Amino acid sequence: MSQSTIKVTARKSGIGFNKKQKQTLIGLGLKKLNRTVELKNTPAVRGMIRKVQHLVVIEGE
Repeated sequence: MSQSTIKVTARKSGIGFNKKQKQTLIGLGLKKLNRTVELKNTPAVRGMIRKVQHLVVIEGE
């Protein structure tokens, strides 16, 4: 059983936003702007993306 993946790119900085949102970006592996990471499509990852959806761009849902 192979899981699909989601590509997430940081488009906005976490500066000026809630501390938990900054920590969520780091948890997703997005420490710098325009950095793209490929993550497994799990409920936990989707929940983290939903918390910072205004700061990221999602590809491959």
